[in-house]
Amino acid sequence: MSSLWPQIEPLLPRVQKPARYIGCEDGMVWPEHGGGKVAWLLAYPDTYEVGLPNQGLQILYEILNERSDAVAERTYAPWPDLESELRRTGLPLFSVDTHRSAADFDILAFNLSAELVYTNVLNMIDLAGAPVRSCDRDDNDPFVIMGGHAAFNPEPLADFIDVAVLGEGEEVVGEITEIVHAWITKGRSDRRALLRRLARVPGVYVPSMYEVTYADRADGGQLLAVKPLHSDIPSTVDKRTVADLGDWPYPKSPLAPLTEVVHDRLSVEVFRGCTRGCRFCQAGMITRPVRERPAEQVRTMVAEGLRQTGYGEVSLTSLSTADFSEIEPVVRGVLADQEAAAPRGPDGAAIGCGTTINLPSLRVDAFTVGLAGEVNSGRRSGLTFAPEAGTWRLRTVINKLIVEEDLYGAVESAFEQGWTRMKLYFLIGLPTETDADTLAIAELAKNCVRIGKKYTSRASVTISIGGFVPKAHTPFQWFGQNTEAEFRRKIELLRDATRRAHGVNLKWHDAAASTAEGIASRGDRRVGRVIERVWHAGGTFQEWGEHFDLRLWTDAFAAEGLSLEWYAHRHRDSNEVLPWAHLTAGLHSDFLWDDWQAALAESGVEDCRWTPCYDCGVCTGYGIEHVVASPVAPAGGSQGTGQDLARGSEVPVHLTVKALDGAVPLAGSAGGFS
Repeated sequence: MSSLWPQIEPLLPRVQKPARYIGCEDGMVWPEHGGGKVAWLLAYPDTYEVGLPNQGLQILYEILNERSDAVAERTYAPWPDLESELRRTGLPLFSVDTHRSAADFDILAFNLSAELVYTNVLNMIDLAGAPVRSCDRDDNDPFVIMGGHAAFNPEPLADFIDVAVLGEGEEVVGEITEIVHAWITKGRSDRRALLRRLARVPGVYVPSMYEVTYADRADGGQLLAVKPLHSDIPSTVDKRTVADLGDWPYPKSPLAPLTEVVHDRLSVEVFRGCTRGCRFCQAGMITRPVRERPAEQVRTMVAEGLRQTGYGEVSLTSLSTADFSEIEPVVRGVLADQEAAAPRGPDGAAIGCGTTINLPSLRVDAFTVGLAGEVNSGRRSGLTFAPEAGTWRLRTVINKLIVEEDLYGAVESAFEQGWTRMKLYFLIGLPTETDADTLAIAELAKNCVRIGKKYTSRASVTISIGGFVPKAHTPFQWFGQNTEAEFRRKIELLRDATRRAHGVNLKWHDAAASTAEGIASRGDRRVGRVIERVWHAGGTFQEWGEHFDLRLWTDAFAAEGLSLEWYAHRHRDSNEVLPWAHLTAGLHSDFLWDDWQAALAESGVEDCRWTPCYDCGVCTGYGIEHVVASPVAPAGGSQGTGQDLARGSEVPVHLTVKALDGAVPLAGSAGGFS
């Protein structure tokens, strides 16, 4: 192995952001390759500034480099300007740590949190010098692994990957390493035998070990079955779940980049899982049960992370941070720790750079807004709430149980405490949605502006609209997604309804991109041929607006003789075999179907952390119950039924809490391979 840096460095003056490719971050590891160690190249299929903050990748990077039988480095998708230079000069994909060729690594492991990066995955495999299709690889090629939320339906990438890991990666990467290490020691022969061995590891899915059958086109072309080829291969692959986060206090040495990245701050994960039961939310469904990190460990990780990185900001991350049972004492403890550690002036007062705490996912209630206001001593600009739907009826359908009076109460509390701007996140295209539900979004925003005007003439509300995309392993996985035309029609309704509303701004996600995402999110193996055609047509960075082109997707569908309508827009029934039916997040299929029927019946359910078990299957199936740092339900926790149970229900609030004198931005989330 040798560094490609002497060949790469002359190319960097020709690209937009050379700092994406140089590495050298604080916290970076200089691994010692060789000696039979398994070399992992951890890949994020987007730009460096998007991928560097990813907590899952950073966690695995540290865990693997702590092992005596493994080394790990990182790579990110080169922007088209550098890709062009690499292909022109014949240079391969490389690591940013020591600038080794991707071909020098045994495993190329992708963290996939979204579907529109799939063409980037193919592009990076090709740049690595490996055959894009897994069936064409030999013993000298790296094993291509995918993990992350998208791995819960890996079928669209089944022809291109060797392995998919379902769930959290802290433990399973060690098991994979041991098997690959033994294979290397014995001489790297018989790749298929190794894959068969990996397929027997819990949480590991090897697509080539399963046979897929479909009905004839005349009978609808539906998937009939996905069955293992050998008797020792499991018919169903279950996700991996880490029982105790306290055993995995990672990252211990967070990466601090030399250039600006998104979420450019320290992130500390306070818990995993969510049981709020939002029916559209894949993350909440697949990460159950709730497992909280010990409160003192959170404070230690914050203190050590700030000391090592020099950051002045920290995000306490989870799917619903205010549901952390120790959120209030932890926030106040972190602030006290940082004030105690700050340098002192002649008068004994703390001086110098302060610490900003971002609480990225909070409920709509007086407790959370009040907590933010109590410790935020600086300028207050904007808060973000996510009602998701415009009416109580539709919020009951999606199980986002927030009544208007709670939203308005939180908004009034925020404006009263000095905030001047609000952002409200909504989804359109939800099951059972009517035009009245859509137009109610505009009314909610107008009412919030009226509330704000009582406190400041600068009060404004931005409505941010996303098109709903059904995801695997959720109650809405059977729903037929709205068409692009229908998304656009609903956006026009909102544009007309807000055109003359002073203080209300409207922004929306590209409806065409939502269509492409829907194709990949619920596709079967046949969609892989579509993805490959899009890639061959130059369709990389499809998650970036300036590069996305729906025509590439429609043309690819036509060329393959497949129907976009069939994959994205039709409803499924309970008898259809879904492409991910042989993969499980621990949720009983009848639980998901019953919850889908409850949604259609406009019936909501409470958070099971504080109510009797609904037998979704996760806790009973895995023998892991919800783990909380405190046995007391958090302030504002839901009680009762109907509209009463909405009191204190969670709404993500992106805000900034300050200690001493800090700055402003927002947050992110984390967790293992996920």
